[in-house]
Amino acid sequence: MTNPVLLALAAAAAALFACMFPARHARRAIAAAIGLAAMTFLALPAAAQTHDHGAQPASEQSGEASSGEEAAPTRSDPALGTSYHSATTFTLRTGIAAGRMVYIGVGGDIDGQVNPELMVHEGEIVQINLINGEGAEHDVVIDQYAARSSIVVGKNASSTFSFTANKVGEFAYFCSIAGHRLAGMEGLLRVMPGARETMDMDAADIVRDPADLPGPIGSRPTQVVRVDFETIELKGKLDDGTTYVYWTFNGKVPGPFVRVRVGDTVQVHLKNASDSVMMHSVDFHAATGPGGGADFTQTAPGDETVVTFQALKPGIYVYHCATPSVAHHITSGMYGLILVEPEGGLPQVDREFYVMQGELYTVETFGTKGDLEMDYDKLTSERPEYFLFNGAVGALTKSHPLYANAGETVRIFFGVGGPNYTSSFHVIGEIFDHVYTLGSVTTPPVTGVQTVTVPPGGATIVDFKIDRGGHYVLVDHALSRAERGLAGYLIVDGPENDAIMHAGPADQSPE
Repeated sequence: MTNPVLLALAAAAAALFACMFPARHARRAIAAAIGLAAMTFLALPAAAQTHDHGAQPASEQSGEASSGEEAAPTRSDPALGTSYHSATTFTLRTGIAAGRMVYIGVGGDIDGQVNPELMVHEGEIVQINLINGEGAEHDVVIDQYAARSSIVVGKNASSTFSFTANKVGEFAYFCSIAGHRLAGMEGLLRVMPGARETMDMDAADIVRDPADLPGPIGSRPTQVVRVDFETIELKGKLDDGTTYVYWTFNGKVPGPFVRVRVGDTVQVHLKNASDSVMMHSVDFHAATGPGGGADFTQTAPGDETVVTFQALKPGIYVYHCATPSVAHHITSGMYGLILVEPEGGLPQVDREFYVMQGELYTVETFGTKGDLEMDYDKLTSERPEYFLFNGAVGALTKSHPLYANAGETVRIFFGVGGPNYTSSFHVIGEIFDHVYTLGSVTTPPVTGVQTVTVPPGGATIVDFKIDRGGHYVLVDHALSRAERGLAGYLIVDGPENDAIMHAGPADQSPE
């Protein structure tokens, strides 16, 4: 259950953020407060009963014998960590409509609606953000839930509060300032019985499973490696009830993880699907030559091109479409990673994962349901609606979390497709043992790192040993972006080593 003290602290933090920001940035202040509130008290949904999901340790992928030790038992604890996506969020702005004082919906399905109906499902965590739109003092109260915002006084002042919808029915939300409810500031919260069902959509799952990557190469002679790409334009699931027409390499975001060794000759076959609308190409940052190969792979719908290059320098590199508008092709999903292993390969780890970050610039505001379209003006002025891991909201939380066992070593190949924003990659609750700075594998890795800066078109490799079972959250530590889709889960089965961390005081020294 949610601790009321933590709720009060979160609400106070939200008010503090609102005061710290200038009026013109009130909505950004709310986003920052939301991220802090989420860190404070939102509960993680129950874990899956089994966490195998076909992900094999890297040592098994490479054909080497495993240790033979039995995996730690799986767990199904409903409150294993923190979440950045558990809350169903609504934003209300106070205002005047038809001569009455009202709440006006901001964003999503309630955008522009007067005193909108807020529909949630039983058991959901509900978050309501309040923005003062005209300067009179206001609040929001749902007395049946003993839930309320702080009073906001100045124009653009803001507050946020959360509660669990554990009562089914219809409940009024209203302003408790004398006379304001009668003046029109009242709406309806409808709590539906049972869990929310995912809307059926004629849309593809475009998310690349982070465990979908080839195993290590290790020691072998150089050779010619053929890489086959098909550029596919398709309607994909962006979020529950929301779709977007993605442009992809091989139907997934990011594109396939390409793995070669230094000295290999890479022969790339790029086929553009016959039903494509656009010309496409590929630019490998790992290649030396005109356009990284893009000059030779500008491919019309239905055609195929071939480019060959030598992998001269080891490292982890981004590839992306380089057909104008390049930013448009990248934001729509056309990016991926190629690893050029050094001679002999990288040090062995137990599990490897493949994660990339990108942005979407849609006409519609974040959270809108239906088919969304790209907004070129937002793209060129760098105003994204979505920040995403592996192409979709919930890609690494709801549909494809990362799974590992306590005691294992984990490697994450992380890149930023962008096209515009730098990432501050961080795993909450872990410290990176090794970071291959800027993707270089020829210099000694940096050790003991908390957060890694990765620019658009850049990549890195991070390794760490997991010492304790539990749930860990992947974020960009520009934490407001978590409220626009950017979070992932690393779910670790195994003993929760109390000597490392436990609830309560230090009753005794760890042995």
